[in-house]
Amino acid sequence: MLYLCATPIGNLEDMTFRVVRILKEVDLIAAEDTRNSIKLLNHFDIHTPMTSYHEYNKVDKAKELVQMMLEGKSIACITDAGTPGISDPGEELARQAREAGIQVTSVPGACACITALTMSGLPTRRFAFEAFLPTDKNELKNVLEELKTETRTTIMYEAPHRLVKTLEMLLEELGDRKITICKELTKKYENSFSGTISDMISHFRANEPKGEFVLVIDGVKQEELDAEKQAKWQEMSIEEHMQLYMDKGMDNKEAMKAVAKDRGVSKRDIYQALLK
Repeated sequence: MLYLCATPIGNLEDMTFRVVRILKEVDLIAAEDTRNSIKLLNHFDIHTPMTSYHEYNKVDKAKELVQMMLEGKSIACITDAGTPGISDPGEELARQAREAGIQVTSVPGACACITALTMSGLPTRRFAFEAFLPTDKNELKNVLEELKTETRTTIMYEAPHRLVKTLEMLLEELGDRKITICKELTKKYENSFSGTISDMISHFRANEPKGEFVLVIDGVKQEELDAEKQAKWQEMSIEEHMQLYMDKGMDNKEAMKAVAKDRGVSKRDIYQALLK
């Protein structure tokens, strides 16, 4: 069996009794960084053998670990901090284990993105998690293009040395949205800052960012998107708008209905305008 075990994101008191028990009972612990995890295991008097499982060996090492589980061993996967599978290589191990017919369970605990979301004061019912923004320019461009029309609250991680640059990019691409920035969650110097993106740029230009950061960004309002779309259609004549849909194979009636919907008016209004 594979256990995905959440570990503290800073405060050791967030370790659950269940995770401690499972880490003691399994045959092997697959850890993202054994040098980091040994401190955690020593603190809780856990003496289970560990093996290194990280981003650079995740595919081949997962195959080895799956084979061990097929032979009857139980393995726990832990990340440096938080829940395995959330922006870390545990995702690959869980996928391979399931494909091999191995039972997979997640043992819940701390998770930085959820912790930040719940304390942000921003809408929590619907949200999107972006982790770290991609470094590849084309990928980054695509992600930012999607975020421009994202109505859900968006959560992302950022390193201190890139924080201001990322905020400047978000301001340029998304506009001056509401944002909450959390740092050093559950740790001694935990703090959070709320305001607009431009407020945060001013703050962190004046105060050098230190620690680990989670950004929680308000989604764009649907009415703003609708207004933008309608403004775009207003630049086009009704005849051109109609032709756009008729070129796609719609008949006159269907095209009028589509144009009316785009412009936020009735089909009768479109009909009268065309008569004129």
